[in-house]
Amino acid sequence: MNIIDIILIALSLSMDALTVSICKGITIKNNKLHKSLIISIFFGLFQTIMPIIGYKFGSLFNIDKIDHWISFIILSIIGFKMIKDAILKEDNYDNKLDIKTLILLSIATSIDALVIGISFSFLKVNIILSSIIIGIVTFILCFIGSYLSSKFTPSSRNYQIVGGLTLFAIGLKILFEHLKII
Repeated sequence: MNIIDIILIALSLSMDALTVSICKGITIKNNKLHKSLIISIFFGLFQTIMPIIGYKFGSLFNIDKIDHWISFIILSIIGFKMIKDAILKEDNYDNKLDIKTLILLSIATSIDALVIGISFSFLKVNIILSSIIIGIVTFILCFIGSYLSSKFTPSSRNYQIVGGLTLFAIGLKILFEHLKII
C-alpha cells in the first residue's frame, strides 16, 4: 500500500469526524480558534490511536461484528441530545466544550479507523506512518470545518437540530452499510 492509498483512506475515514466537527463548530460563540483547535485535536488524536489499537489487538477481538452498533448508538444519543437541547434552550450557542461529549464523539467517529487498523495488520502496513497520516488529515479537515462553520450565526435552533439529525443520519448510514441494507 503506497502513500496515496493511505491519504485516500485517511480522507474517507475523516469524513464522519469532519461532519461532526462542522456541527459542533456551528454552536461555538467565543474563542472560535481555540475551541476549533480543541475539537480537531480530539478527532485527530482518536483517528491516530484507533488504527494502532486495531492493528495490535485485531486478531484478539472481532469488533467488526459490533462496531456499527456502537457507532449508531453513540451518534444517535448525541444527535438526539442536540435536538432536545435545541428545542429546550433559548440560546443555541454551546460555549463550553464538554470533554465527555468530545471523547464520545471521537470514539464514535473513529471506530471505522479501528477496523481499518485490523485490516492493516493483515496487509502488513506500516501502522505508525499510516496512523500519523490519518490523524493529520483528520486534524486539518476538522479544524477547517469547525472553524469555518463557527462563522455561521445560529440565529435559530435550526442549525443545532440539523446537526443532531446529521449525527443520527451518519449513525444510520454506518449501521445500514454494515447490515448491507444500502
